[in-house]
Amino acid sequence: MEIGECGEIRGTANSPEGVIEKPAKRNGYPLALFYRHYLFYKDSYLIHLFHAFTGLSIAYFNFGHQFYHSLLCVVLQFLILRLMGRTVTAVLTTFCLQMAYLLAGYYYTATGNYDIKWTMPHCVLTLKLIGLAIDYFDGGKDQSSLTTEQQKYAFRGVPSLLEVAGFSYFYGAFLVGPQFSMNHYMKLVQGKLTDSPGKPPNSTVPALQRLSLGLVYLVGHTLLSPHITEDYLVSQDYEHQPLWFRCLYMLIWGEGVCILTGLGFGGHGKDGEAKWDACANMKVWLFETNPQFSGTIASFNINTNAWVARYFFKRLKFLGNKQLSHGLSLLFLALWHGLHSGYLVCFQMEFLIVIVEKQAAALIQDSPVLSSLAAVTALQPFYYVVQQSIHWLFMGYSMTAFCLFTWDKWFKVYKSVYFLGHVFFLSLLFTLPYIRKAMVPRKEKLKKME
Repeated sequence: MEIGECGEIRGTANSPEGVIEKPAKRNGYPLALFYRHYLFYKDSYLIHLFHAFTGLSIAYFNFGHQFYHSLLCVVLQFLILRLMGRTVTAVLTTFCLQMAYLLAGYYYTATGNYDIKWTMPHCVLTLKLIGLAIDYFDGGKDQSSLTTEQQKYAFRGVPSLLEVAGFSYFYGAFLVGPQFSMNHYMKLVQGKLTDSPGKPPNSTVPALQRLSLGLVYLVGHTLLSPHITEDYLVSQDYEHQPLWFRCLYMLIWGEGVCILTGLGFGGHGKDGEAKWDACANMKVWLFETNPQFSGTIASFNINTNAWVARYFFKRLKFLGNKQLSHGLSLLFLALWHGLHSGYLVCFQMEFLIVIVEKQAAALIQDSPVLSSLAAVTALQPFYYVVQQSIHWLFMGYSMTAFCLFTWDKWFKVYKSVYFLGHVFFLSLLFTLPYIRKAMVPRKEKLKKME
């Protein structure tokens, strides 16, 4: 069981999508058991048929005749690969066509609430098909011209329509992800993703562990969601509460917010023990305990973030500016989530917070006074509590815009707390350089420049 991909924090305790997301994953367990026991080493065309048929059935069961949206995009993608080949034109056509179709779907189906509609799995499919086009393009290049990572994902075969359909509709990832490459999928079909060559994978225990973890979060959602909701944020009662209560509620609210088949097999560790983390979409312990915003980003929705880094951020290297590449990547993520202004505001806040956090970390490291204070063991618990409080307060602040969607809602909440997050981080953004100038010795600055 994984956290959903489309809508980075949608699968938390505050959104209806979290309700469908987890049962959707659990419904894949019987299919995974059937596949593992009866199809694991069968002919590949049977496996592709099984994946395509079950995925299409899930699409029809959930969305009725609107399943044709995904089917149309899959067929069009197959035609693009076959007719345009391994060309830049094919990649650009794929990107423009698939993103335009998704954004058009958002435009024509948009409401002011979370809705279970065909665009939910389609955003996952969009990334999958764009990634396929890029991997197919890389597969035609000389291997020495590719990075180690690109060599790993480059697809050198010529996929059939059945293979593209099986890859696209794989039941364990169709509705809410996670993302995986065509190469990884083909290894599954070929029976290579197992810790016991010649036999189905021994993945029952890790699968049940992940299921148990998901159930813990589902129970938490069931118990807490009636009491801590985003609807209260836009209520008159919230607006009339004192500022400390509004901030505290936002902090608590923000904090709340495919192993079994063998697809999760990630090879063996140094100790020879099998790893089942290839499709893990969340590092729960890191997410819950890390006091830094960058740690939360690195621990949540891992596969989507890895996809954006691999196919978008790193491909913008020609711009020669990491911050520009980072900003454009977050803009892409915001549009991928939908057309509501709240998404843009949320990812704008993420961009601002990460920049400030890096500046603050560099200042503490380079300043003798601050680094000495930071190293005091007795003060570590105090630092952690303060940092974690700031972390979750402004995580909740950022997520407010994401979860409330529309300008009239998130603006009302931000106004009630005097745009605290924007004021705090913009103030730090402009004052930290001057603080650094005063607290970092010149020799440290020169060393940094070298």
